[in-house]
Amino acid sequence: MQAMPGRSNGWWISPAIPTIANGVLALLWAFSALGGWGDAAFCGDDDAHDPGCAADFENAVLLSIPVAFIAATLAITAWAMPGFRHNAGRLDALLTVAAIVWVLAEGVLFVGGYLAQP
Repeated sequence: MQAMPGRSNGWWISPAIPTIANGVLALLWAFSALGGWGDAAFCGDDDAHDPGCAADFENAVLLSIPVAFIAATLAITAWAMPGFRHNAGRLDALLTVAAIVWVLAEGVLFVGGYLAQP
């Protein structure tokens, strides 16, 4: 962290940190929802795969897609809109909210996968 004038508390965290966090959370969601990680974790692999569980987990994925879309929109908006990009407080706030929404999207997958288990 660095001291930066213009901040109320005098401390500044590079926006690269929450941007990278958003990217990692997006990749985790993508691998879990679309890449098969969640299906394998909750419904089994190969011979032990439960098709009923997989169908229920697919419903959880469908429920998490709008949440993931909101998170992606927030993260992209933070950098695409000059009003947010040029105001450090707004940029921090929007990137933080986006990261929280990514965690919520993962939570939907986790709860849905847990409920889908036989």
